[in-house]
Amino acid sequence: MPLQTVEPQRLYRQIAEQLRSLIAGGEFTAGSRLPAERDLAKQLGVSRPSVREALIALEVEGWVEVRTGSGVYVQARNAAALNGHAPQVPATEWGPLELLRARRLIEGEIAALAATHAKRRHLQAIAEAIDFMQADVERGVAPLEGDRAFHAAVAQASENAVLFDTVQTFWDARHGPLFERLGGHFETESVWRLAINEHNAVLSAIRVRDADGARSAMQQHMDKTNARFSASWRRAPSSRPQHFNP
Repeated sequence: MPLQTVEPQRLYRQIAEQLRSLIAGGEFTAGSRLPAERDLAKQLGVSRPSVREALIALEVEGWVEVRTGSGVYVQARNAAALNGHAPQVPATEWGPLELLRARRLIEGEIAALAATHAKRRHLQAIAEAIDFMQADVERGVAPLEGDRAFHAAVAQASENAVLFDTVQTFWDARHGPLFERLGGHFETESVWRLAINEHNAVLSAIRVRDADGARSAMQQHMDKTNARFSASWRRAPSSRPQHFNP
């Protein structure tokens, strides 16, 4: 059964449904490696990020296994899965890479506003969040709480309650099964150290009231995060640092 092009509406779910049907129909057998994202994207007529989101959804649901350093492999379906008891991705969940693209636009402007409106207490809160992240990384712990505190503190510095609530909503989505599974593949100690450096660049621009610089630093942070989450699974390290516990 050939792959069909899909319409760009809830794209990753449509792609996942096509791949799910092909696996269930025996087009891709248990244990086989799926074609590269680039090839799937070409056949489906969609972007590679949308394919990646679909593959992560299928992994959450137990249809495939992502093996960093190798690729994506079809899983044998157990009895629970065949009876409809496997984990399901909520129909309302945003795609993680789509979420990052939205954050780039909105949080870039939030950072620019923060550079204009930040008070001393805001600068202190942003700096403390970065220090919190650094301390967690040194302990071998994923600094998710500090990361959230950083983005929330920048939003508070914009002095716009709607924008602050928007960032909180983004972070609630950050803890959905798709984003958490994707982060589980790529959020290593070295990646978090890069993120801390990028956060420091945002803070530096806010401190000197450089709105354009703050916007650019936040957008670059989101672009680099997107790039890290889009790295090839086949070229990624096959194991994570043993002391780092995301």
